[in-house]
Amino acid sequence: MREILGRRRMTRWALRDAALVCATRWGWPVLPGVAPRESRRLTARQSGQPRGRCSCPRPDCVVPGAHPFDPELPAATTDERMVRWWWTNRPDAPVLLATGGRAPCALSLPAAAGARALEEFDRLGLRTGPVIASPTRCTLLVAPYGLEELGELLHAQDWVPSSLRFHSGGGYVALPPSRTGAGQLRWERPPVALGVGARGTLRGGGVPWLPRMEPLVDVLVRASAAVPETGSRLAY
Repeated sequence: MREILGRRRMTRWALRDAALVCATRWGWPVLPGVAPRESRRLTARQSGQPRGRCSCPRPDCVVPGAHPFDPELPAATTDERMVRWWWTNRPDAPVLLATGGRAPCALSLPAAAGARALEEFDRLGLRTGPVIASPTRCTLLVAPYGLEELGELLHAQDWVPSSLRFHSGGGYVALPPSRTGAGQLRWERPPVALGVGARGTLRGGGVPWLPRMEPLVDVLVRASAAVPETGSRLAY
């Protein structure tokens, strides 16, 4: 299973297989994202679209290859037939997880800050769940949380850097082994099935263990504050 979700050499159906695992074994609603332009055969001139890093019509797209477009986010599903049809027809489409509800939520921060945070978690003995790495961002999947719960936690902080982002109900994150405009996604810390001890191994249909976000927020805020801001444009 780890090979399906995180291998470096992708087969033609690696994204479809990863989407099917998320949807049918774990019950995580997924949908295909817009592929980055370099993965499409048509050039901007051939397609008649403005030049840009994303295949969507927006030339100034701030999350190239890492957002829903057609279908839109509410179409996310766990239905095997729909997931299989989407990726059979669009095998290069990134796998997007619709966060919130009964699905995982996420917290993301710049890659350098993420590396600091993971070192601090290990030093403190705090267990993390699945962690996604890209060349620019680090994303931690956590148990579902509500906006009220999030608001209370953030209110207790003196300052929360804008580079630390929260993906809850109505949000989404791209999952490995997707390729986005920022580069290849990989599991920095792979999903671990409930009851399985060895990190990175999945047996049977076990659902990945997810931590609650409360013990993680303080460390993530400190790590994000220690890394210079990269500006207001998203950089996934």
